[in-house]
Amino acid sequence: MPDSGKSAPDPSLWLLRHTKDLEFKFLVGRRDRAEDLESAVRIFLEFLRGFESLDIDDPAVTVFGSARFPEGHRYYELARSVGKRLAEEGLTVITGGGPGIMEAANRGAREAGGRSIGVNIELPMEQEPNPYLDQFVEFDHFFVRKVMLIKYSCAFIAMPGGFGTLDEVFETATLMQTGKIDHFPIITMGGDFWKHLQNFVRSSLIAEGTVSESDLDLFHSTDDPDEAVEIIREHREKQTGVRS
Repeated sequence: MPDSGKSAPDPSLWLLRHTKDLEFKFLVGRRDRAEDLESAVRIFLEFLRGFESLDIDDPAVTVFGSARFPEGHRYYELARSVGKRLAEEGLTVITGGGPGIMEAANRGAREAGGRSIGVNIELPMEQEPNPYLDQFVEFDHFFVRKVMLIKYSCAFIAMPGGFGTLDEVFETATLMQTGKIDHFPIITMGGDFWKHLQNFVRSSLIAEGTVSESDLDLFHSTDDPDEAVEIIREHREKQTGVRS
């Protein structure tokens, strides 16, 4: 057969394209085995794309928080200040890449001349990437995105947020509690927002023995960006044995 001079299209490329409702279809329940195999391949390729895109050498901190707080809100401005201080400390700032708290932390990092990364998710109500990102990666599956938010970070800032933020914070704590990752600081910021949750943990979880008192050592609380950076610095010095 004569060579037409055109290379044949790679049949695997269609698996790399963003397609709506992939996670919904994957989690819908029992399906044809071939459909599950296709999903498994897509998920594998999504992980590879994340690893290749987020080859981060510098120490990084992930900031969790709601997309719903606008510029000027006290939590937005706090996250912006935190992003700035992290960047001034030489730390890469990673967020979910969207608006609100995520935008604020990325913005602060960008304004301080630091590296700002967004790890976004395809949603039915489209979440646009914020304009303060040096690097942006979009994922189809929440669990792949959460791996990327956790994998490269040496500390985590938990700003006020909704179910998604709580999911990210408690999964991070669970991975530490169960020895799946090293113990890194989880710093809650936005004081009053977390008080009821802290009371619930003490009055219900610890009281009923479902978590241990020592598990609370995973968490730190402050509304001072300088103190947050100091907590991270002290932890890194203990890990490396080298003072910053």
